Amino acid sequence: MSPLQEKFLDWKKKRNAVVLAHNYQRREIQEVADYVGDSLGLSYAAQKAKGEVILFCGVHFMAETAKIVNPSKKVLMPDLNAGCSLADSCPADKLAAYLMQNPGLYVVSYVNCTAAVKAQSDVICTSGNAEKIVNRVPADREILFLPDRNLGDWVMQKTGRKMRLWDGDCYVHMEFTASSIDHIRKEHPEAPVVAHPECTRAVRALADEVCSTEKMVSFCRDNPAKSFIVVTEEGMLHRLRRELPDKNFIPGPTDHCACAECRYMKMNTLEKAASALEKLAPEVVMTPEVIDKARIPIERMLDWSRN
Repeated sequence: MSPLQEKFLDWKKKRNAVVLAHNYQRREIQEVADYVGDSLGLSYAAQKAKGEVILFCGVHFMAETAKIVNPSKKVLMPDLNAGCSLADSCPADKLAAYLMQNPGLYVVSYVNCTAAVKAQSDVICTSGNAEKIVNRVPADREILFLPDRNLGDWVMQKTGRKMRLWDGDCYVHMEFTASSIDHIRKEHPEAPVVAHPECTRAVRALADEVCSTEKMVSFCRDNPAKSFIVVTEEGMLHRLRRELPDKNFIPGPTDHCACAECRYMKMNTLEKAASALEKLAPEVVMTPEVIDKARIPIERMLDWSRN
């Protein structure tokens, strides 16, 4: 353990803090977190957090979710500017205007959206539970799925449910192409391809398994193969290598490199995380009105996911 990690853990203890980290975070942050997971797992962990302070190492909409389910707790981020191209693709004002022009839609929002968008939604979903959530929506309601059109397209394939799809995407997952994945498959024919559903349909069609980052762990653990091609943000490979050290994980390449990094996720550093605990800042601050409205679809998701 590095001196900086030791300093971080000292401040974590002093602040009675719970540290939540997304699978796409830097390795040195993952190593000192209390919980490392995907959006659904982090939502549950945030809901159960026992500490006085929550340090959320992820992007802004994730820390907002932690605040929504823990309104009385102080929620910190290493860097408040860690945003998300997918969340940015669906501004709350544009959604409000669309819903005014198209009344009666049942809004299923992928968790990768702002709190202001969640507040206009009927239910939230993650990549891990999207199929289950959509199957719970009343059959007589027309669904607007947002903001990720690729995840929505995958859910339509899985459920057979037609939906309107918002025109948004994750810039990292859009960098994977059918040609880049076909090339790496030919180089490693023994390795199953595991892809995130935020990838395009052409990339998903080449995968042996399409699933959330959390399910990637169990798939690779249970599959007898010794090597896997992992088609998602490169931070996921840190967790896979830590938890499954006897297996080999090959990063899915883009047409340019095998370096699919989210510039927003990587804005969080261990230095910033330690500073946040020391200074108790920067803090995620939201209005009670948005918290109250956004909590309803989040709690509906958590309830539907348990059943």
